[in-house]
Amino acid sequence: MSNAYSKDLERWMPRLIAVWRASRGRGDGPETRLTPQEVKEVGAGVRQLSLGLTRERQLAGARYMDDPRLLGAYLLFYWPVSYAQARQVLGELPSRPRQVLDLGSGPGPVAFAAMDAGAGEVTAADRSKAALNLARSLATEAGEALATRDWDPTKKGAALPEGNFDLITMGHVINELYGTGESATAPRAALLEAALAKVKRGGSLLVMEPALRETSRGLLQVRDAMVERGYAVRAPCMYRGACPALVKETDWCHAERPWPMPKVVEEIARAASLHKESLKMSYLVLAPKGEAWPELPPGRLFRIVSEPLEGKGRKRYIGCGPEGRVGLAMQERHRNERNERFMQLNRGDVIAVTETEPKGDGLALDDRTEVRMVAPAGKGVPPPPPKEDAPKSPGTSPSPGAPS
Repeated sequence: MSNAYSKDLERWMPRLIAVWRASRGRGDGPETRLTPQEVKEVGAGVRQLSLGLTRERQLAGARYMDDPRLLGAYLLFYWPVSYAQARQVLGELPSRPRQVLDLGSGPGPVAFAAMDAGAGEVTAADRSKAALNLARSLATEAGEALATRDWDPTKKGAALPEGNFDLITMGHVINELYGTGESATAPRAALLEAALAKVKRGGSLLVMEPALRETSRGLLQVRDAMVERGYAVRAPCMYRGACPALVKETDWCHAERPWPMPKVVEEIARAASLHKESLKMSYLVLAPKGEAWPELPPGRLFRIVSEPLEGKGRKRYIGCGPEGRVGLAMQERHRNERNERFMQLNRGDVIAVTETEPKGDGLALDDRTEVRMVAPAGKGVPPPPPKEDAPKSPGTSPSPGAPS
């Protein structure tokens, strides 16, 4: 996470603490940190949330935000995490949104992330009145204007809030709706389709989910259903067919970003016995119906979708691009100035490669290979250069487009 996001999040920490204490009727305590007793108390709530949402999953879809203890634990731990995740993913949008609707907002981490990323009008919508109350208190504490709406997707025929938006966000929402397994895919896709009907041309629907295998694969299944219905993916996918990560049961696809964790979050993580050194999430940015897939810059492109897979004398990653999901490997002995970048890639980086050889289930890079960074993790893939910028010297032809 860049320093800008870190500084913005640091400003939110005292507000979160103040609003949490006020909601409990206790205004005493240090402004920027929790007392040891508070850390212990919040840690216990976070542990319960973690078990219920990521391990046993019995809290998924339950009204845990209506439990003051669990809502408080969410506010001080999961709020900063969700805010940081959203700031990362918002960096991949093609343009800055002005009007934003955050569906299933809880106390508003994604809504406030959109605000800090430059949105002018933000509406938070949720079924939990307690969570929306906290979101309004945070807006007051920050001196920001936030509109709130009641929205309960579990009620049959529940209408989406009125209006049209540049961006609609759904942070950690759809995995908790419509049960589990493949039967959940169609109703989830229908909800996304209803949301996209309220997105203005050029706008986006951003869906962010936990990076667990089950929830990530669930999102990929919804992605495939939306692609089948004719919707284009703005990010992170460059592959236009059915997701290749769903072929093997053991595969899934998620993002991971380093981040300097706020001290309060670090203390709570320790108290809850959680290890959280990096931000992990699965996400999908969809375009409204009728909009084309983004045009890609020239080159043979791959997004790195794995951690580095170290082998004896070689470096390997899984890449996913217009030609699908492919293993990319290079022997240490082939390392040179042209391909040096390959040795230090992060999950989420988009690269262009030249001169590869098919090998095993993937591609081998060697000393002829050039590796170019197209977009670092958390940044959008740039469009191709305008045609008039192409060199016009005699005997040259324009660069070929990216493979589709």
